[in-house]
Amino acid sequence: MASRTERFKTAAVKAARTARKWAETAAREADRLLKEAQKRAKSEQRQRRIKAALRRTGKVLKAAGRAAIVAGIAVGIASARAENRGRTVRKKKP
Repeated sequence: MASRTERFKTAAVKAARTARKWAETAAREADRLLKEAQKRAKSEQRQRRIKAALRRTGKVLKAAGRAAIVAGIAVGIASARAENRGRTVRKKKP
């Protein structure tokens, strides 16, 4: 079984990967939104699409922010535990 520190490090790495994935998704959504805005929508249908794209982008950015916060917390906990723990040498019983 993995040590507590290793589990926290694993959780931190996983959270960081998730944050990166959401950041990439946010960038794609932002590009999509930019293209949509550049069309200079005049019809109601296009305006609805822009509003929906803005809502999606907002959701993605919120998720990316949450994932980044979780990654930071996990890294902080893992480093604090590793720092407090230190290495101890056990004495052998005769």
